[in-house]
Amino acid sequence: IVLDALQNGRLKPGGVLLDASSGNTGIAYAMLSAAMGFKLVLCLPKNANAERKRTLLAYGAELILTDPNDGSDGAIKEARRLAQKHPDYYYADQYSNESNWRAHFETTGPELVQQTQGAITHFVVGLGTSGTCMGVGRYLRSHIPDATIVSFEPDSPFHGLEGMKHMATAIVPQIYDANIAHMNVSCETESAYRTLFQLGKQEGLFVGISSAAATHVALEVGKQQAALGKPATIVALCPDGGNRYLSEHFWSEELETIE
Repeated sequence: IVLDALQNGRLKPGGVLLDASSGNTGIAYAMLSAAMGFKLVLCLPKNANAERKRTLLAYGAELILTDPNDGSDGAIKEARRLAQKHPDYYYADQYSNESNWRAHFETTGPELVQQTQGAITHFVVGLGTSGTCMGVGRYLRSHIPDATIVSFEPDSPFHGLEGMKHMATAIVPQIYDANIAHMNVSCETESAYRTLFQLGKQEGLFVGISSAAATHVALEVGKQQAALGKPATIVALCPDGGNRYLSEHFWSEELETIE
């Protein structure tokens, strides 16, 4: 997104990039803004956790905090308002930006095929901006047509899967195409929490909530394939680490069990 904007002149050195984000993309923007010499104005829900906000501030981002009751949609609406007010800003709009999914088509998809030596049978991916699903999904459909793309989303509008969208009740990203995934399933927040703890205690993998959700769904797909007696190579994308969630309430609940 950033490289394309710099190359086509929409974002200039010393200019301002504006967008809405509740997670990883915002932090990536912030890191790049500090390293590449542009300013970042980022809209995000006020209830985004402390780790994310502190990380963004450490990189020098200007934060516009929006009503937590409006979730990521509230941040998107505020970014759109600011884009109208400041036409000199480059509004990246990751939810509508074709560079979003193209990045995954050109990099993530080929990497997954290479690392599985073309043996991938299922790809499990969460729906946020939907860029990963759209990009990798299109790549797999064109290069490994027998692979099944499984997208997932929260099971309700009010959930704890940060960065994920409940499509039926949210602003649907313009880049989203429901026909790319072969199937779309729901994931309960509680299932993601349980898997998060299991990954840490049993596998030594300290991941974030959306990563745990993807792993949970992948395990469910694995159980289904095993019940059918079908071998499978299932890839789940884990986009975040656990360090960004240490202030979340479930850690306090976990501590209470040992104190």
